[in-house]
Parts: sequence; structure tokens; C-alpha cells
Amino acid sequence: MMDKISLMTAYPELILFAMACVIALMDLGVKTPLRGATYVVTLLTLAVVALLEALYASSGATAYGFGNMVVSDSMGNWLKCFATVAVMITLVYGRPYAGQRDMLRGGELFTLSLFALLGMFVMISGNNFLVIYLGLELLTLSSYALVALRRDHVVATEAAIKYFVLGAMASGFLLYGMSMLYGATGSLDITAVFKAIASGQVRHQVLIFGLVFIVCGLAFKLGVVPFHMWIPDVYQGAPTAVTLMIGGAPKLAAFGMTMRLLVEGMLPLAIDWQQMLMVLSVGSLLVGNLAAIMQTNVKRMLAYSTISQMGFVLLGLIAGVVRGDTLSAANAYSSSMFYVITYVLTTLASFGVLLLLSREGFESEEIADLAGLNQRSPLYAGIMAISMFSLAGIPPLAGFYAKLSVLQALITSGEPAYLYLSVFAVMMSLIGAFYYLRVVKVMYFDAPITASNVVAGADVRVVLCLNALLVVALGLLPGGLMALCAQSILQMLGT
Repeated sequence: MMDKISLMTAYPELILFAMACVIALMDLGVKTPLRGATYVVTLLTLAVVALLEALYASSGATAYGFGNMVVSDSMGNWLKCFATVAVMITLVYGRPYAGQRDMLRGGELFTLSLFALLGMFVMISGNNFLVIYLGLELLTLSSYALVALRRDHVVATEAAIKYFVLGAMASGFLLYGMSMLYGATGSLDITAVFKAIASGQVRHQVLIFGLVFIVCGLAFKLGVVPFHMWIPDVYQGAPTAVTLMIGGAPKLAAFGMTMRLLVEGMLPLAIDWQQMLMVLSVGSLLVGNLAAIMQTNVKRMLAYSTISQMGFVLLGLIAGVVRGDTLSAANAYSSSMFYVITYVLTTLASFGVLLLLSREGFESEEIADLAGLNQRSPLYAGIMAISMFSLAGIPPLAGFYAKLSVLQALITSGEPAYLYLSVFAVMMSLIGAFYYLRVVKVMYFDAPITASNVVAGADVRVVLCLNALLVVALGLLPGGLMALCAQSILQMLGT
């Protein structure tokens, strides 16, 4: 019989699973084209789950359940809370788009999104290699189905096949690395693996061999070079609403999984995995920014932008342990957590505008499609400009402070190599500013290609405005979120 603590650690997951099943059955009786009842119940479910996660996170308690396989701590609960909010926003933005493209014939968009979110929860809460892997598979299988949801669209089907093939290969890497670590340490429990590695009784060569494969699997989920091949094709080929579902909340889950495996499970091997992440980070900043300059498709441009942004997230992770000293770990890891949260928030706003501009029979995918947007709708042009400026790291927006916090973590480490790395990151950001500012130039200075008005429902309009205001507010007043991230990381490192 399950003990009370085990159930408490998994209440949000149980609610999410139960409601996903209820909504799937309930939708069978919904006949309206936009699935109004399904949509409302889904949003209410997500709101309740987000509130529950916020309450758990605010309590500051750490609990282990189900035989130590699941952990409920502040970092995980905040990441799950933000991921839930990101999925809510994605569904608000994506429903009109999906309805116009006959993607709401059933409630699959809502139920698959809930199951994908459940997978993210399991990834973030897992304290066991196999539990984390099961969460990853639930997320990826739901994502494959979401990409292929537009059944009559050849490009979307092709993107789903590419995603499936490369995703299966990455899962194989991750599982093989986990099997190597299991063989070396004799346990699948993350805490037990940490103790075995710290004891120094395990052969270092076997550990490094397993670590390489685990880092490869994580790099695929984060979408960093050289495991980035799927991102541009899937971002461009998937329906835009699904692109946002893949490019938003799952980044928080990937960060959580990375923290569980590398920091909680293999911190004694930090000197080894930090070197690997450094190579991945440099490659991502270089390839992501240079390739994005050449794109004319805005979704593909944002895909390469994602690769460079994830390179910045890795920069924070590599500054945690310096010469065997973990004093700067909390500062470094909290800067990465802050970065990934603000990045997801900004991505939601930018794709929200693209979804708004996409009407029936027309996809707003080319940069040229944004021409003269300021003349047609100054509000939405302003929101898109805020998103682009934030992604470019221009003050006083959230993206600027996120970049600044990561660079500060690198510089204060005192390592000369990290100083050079921070200079390189700033140079790459300057290159990246070009393609972000090009979008702003097209919106404000090019002649519009259409005179049609931009029409949005009240829910989309309100959420989009709040989204943009949050990007500005977190740039002007970042202290609250930064303190929340620092406190969560400190608690995680202390347990």
C-alpha cells in the first residue's frame, strides 16, 4: 500500500493523469469546432496543477517517495509550475490556429499536451535513472504525435518522421549511458550513484564512458550542437502551435533532467562533464548565431536562435565547480535556471504573435510576412519587438539580465578560460543581434504586403499583453525571480 508521503510527492502528477483521461473521454461528446468545453476544462486543470506546484515549492520542503524514486523539492516544483503555465499559454495561443487547420476534429491537441506535460513532470521529479527515462519517453512520444497531428500536411508528417528517428537515436544514447553507470555503480538511484562515484571505488574509465553517452542524450533534448539537426526541420515543418509546444515548456524539463543527472547524480565528475558542456556551448553559440543570419523563414531562424540560447544555458552549468570547489555552484546553476525560464517566457510571446498573424490558408512563417506590421497593428508589432530585443539581450528586458547573470557567473569563477569564454559569448551575442533586429526593421520600416487587420480573441489578446509585460518587468525587476532560483538551487544542493 502506498504511504502518504509517496502520494503527496505525486499529487500533481496524479491529478494531471486523471484529468487527461477524463478530458479524453469528455471530448467524445463535444461537437463544437473549437472544442470550447474541452479547452476550458483543460485550462482549469492546468491552473489547479500550477497552483498546487507553487504551494509545494513555496513550502520549501523536500520529500522522497515511491522507494526513493521520486523527489519533490523546491527546484523541481518551480520548474513544473512554470512548465504548466507555459503549456497553458501555448494552448491559449494555439487553439484558434489549430481550429482553422482542422487540427481540432478531436481533442487530441489537449490530451496529448497534458500527457506531454506529465512526461515533463516525471523527468523533473525523477530520482532514479529509469523514472527519468520513462518521463522522457512519455514526453517524446506525445511530441511525435503532436507534430504529425495535421494529418493531411506532408511537411508536418516529414518533420514528425525526422523527429522520431533522431529522437530514438538520442534515447538510445541516454539509455546506454545509464546502463553503463548502472554496471559501474550497481544502482539506478541517483543518490546512490552520487555516493558510489564520490567514494572513488568505481573505475573512472567506465564512468566517463557512460557519462559521454548521457551527455549526448541530454544535448539532443536541449538541442545543442552537434545534436541540433532535428531542431530547424521540426520547428519549420511542425504546425506553429506545435512548434511552440516543443520549443517552450520542454526546455524547462530538459534543464531539470540535466540538473538531476549531472549535478545531483554526477557532481564528483563535474571536471569531466563541464569540459564536454564547454565544447557543446561554444559550438552552439557559433553555429546557432551564424546559421540564423542566413534564414528567411522566421520559424527556422528562431530554431537556430534556440540553439544559441541553449548554448548560453550551458555556460552557467560549466561555471558551477571550479578547481574542485563548489562555492560558486549555487550562483552558476541559478543563473542558468533564470535564463531558461526567461527564455521560455520570451519564446511564448514571439510565437504567440506568429500564431496570431497566421490565418486560414496562410502561414506567417517568412520574415517578409511581418513587413509593415506596425502600420497594421502597433500593439502586436510592439510585443514582437520586445521579444526580439529580449532574445538579443538588449536592456532593460529580461533577456539582458539573463545573459548578464550567466556572464557574471563565468567571470566571478576566476578561471582565465572562462573569461575568454565570456568574451566569446558576448561577441556571438553581437552577431545574434543582427537577425533579431532585422525582424524589427522589417516590421517598422518595410511596406506592408497586406492591408488585412490583425484579429485576436479576448483571451489571446490579454495573455499576449501580460506575456510581454512580464518580459519587461523581469528585466526591470529581476531580483524576485533570481532569488527564487537561487533559493531553489541552494535547497537542491543541500539535500
